[in-house]
Amino acid sequence: MSAPLIAACLWALASTIVALLPMRAQMIPGLMLLIAAPVLLVWIAAAHGIWVTAGCTLAVLSLFRNPLIYLVRRALGLPTHIPEELRR
Repeated sequence: MSAPLIAACLWALASTIVALLPMRAQMIPGLMLLIAAPVLLVWIAAAHGIWVTAGCTLAVLSLFRNPLIYLVRRALGLPTHIPEELRR
């Protein structure tokens, strides 16, 4: 297995572990994983081509669907929903 795919597997494991944390504890590590995802996808694309990258992109979108939906809705100026445990 190549280095980009090993890194993608480790990224997926880290994302799963972060998802098990309480909502407030997910913010910083989740943001770091979300920022690292495009870099990892470009690395995978350079090494393996478009089809493997498409599969990995679907995995990233699946794992981060709620934060990405929130960011898109906010960018479009649409109303957003913040979970109760994150409100102060």
